[in-house]
Amino acid sequence: MKTILGLLLLVAGTAFAQPYPSKPIRVAVAFPPGGPVDIIARLLGPKLSEILGQQVVVENKVGASGNLATSEVAKSAPDGYTLLTHSSAYAVNPSLFKNAGYDPNKDLIPVAVVAQQANIILVNASFPANTLDELRKAAMSRKLAFASPGTGTTPHLTAVNLFHVRWKADITHVPFKGAGPAVAGLLSGEPPIGCMAGSGPMSNIKAGKFRALAVSSAKRLPQMPDVPTLNELGYTGMEDYTWVGIFAPAGTPREIVQKLNEAVLKALQAPDLRQRLDGLAFEATAAPLQETAAYVRAEVEKWGRVVKETGATAD
Repeated sequence: MKTILGLLLLVAGTAFAQPYPSKPIRVAVAFPPGGPVDIIARLLGPKLSEILGQQVVVENKVGASGNLATSEVAKSAPDGYTLLTHSSAYAVNPSLFKNAGYDPNKDLIPVAVVAQQANIILVNASFPANTLDELRKAAMSRKLAFASPGTGTTPHLTAVNLFHVRWKADITHVPFKGAGPAVAGLLSGEPPIGCMAGSGPMSNIKAGKFRALAVSSAKRLPQMPDVPTLNELGYTGMEDYTWVGIFAPAGTPREIVQKLNEAVLKALQAPDLRQRLDGLAFEATAAPLQETAAYVRAEVEKWGRVVKETGATAD
């Protein structure tokens, strides 16, 4: 009897001691296909599968400007098998919405801020503005509207800061449910102006369907060397980026979060992945856990100030 009990305990102990991961990992993407969050998740997924030895299943969970996926993952079991991929809107939404449904500093753990992109002020190629100043003059003379990937995204706030605060122009915000839908709207000319992170509109910029007027990065983008930065054009203090991060529910064991962080860092060393990221105007930014946590905390503080200063709302 003791022998049987001992064997049962041994089997049970072995089952509980299975190394992570021992089953597929689900990654909830907070935005629709076609935008930077979805692109990063789907580029990174296969690499993580190879490194971790388990399938990484990427699923789009769209709604409430990313809050739906965030709240769902925050409430998931903290075992490393349910993760969130979100944009910098993760740091914006708690200040922008009366109830975003999560506390960015308590409910989830930043695993890695994988990559970042500059935001681009752009117009449909048929719109009569070849420079940012020409767009400003047009905005001052008639009623216009601009597209963003959604309320709370950094392109939304970059545009609000430029159009409403700096120009004091009455340009209506048209939020879409992600960069993919925003690109489609801009292609149709409804509306003809947009602000988006680089990867979404890049192919249409290169094809001549969109005209990029300015970028929010510290330096000009190698993919668009003729497009000036906002700082060059006299708009200081507007060095804004859309970043893509991976998060795990609070309470996930440190060793699991560490393993995931190391897997992301290793994946980003792959030459083929770096080439794809470069082509889409992404800059790889993943760092060790301590740096990652400090960066996300700083972003939450920064965008909280921007929301307050611009008077941006979730409406």
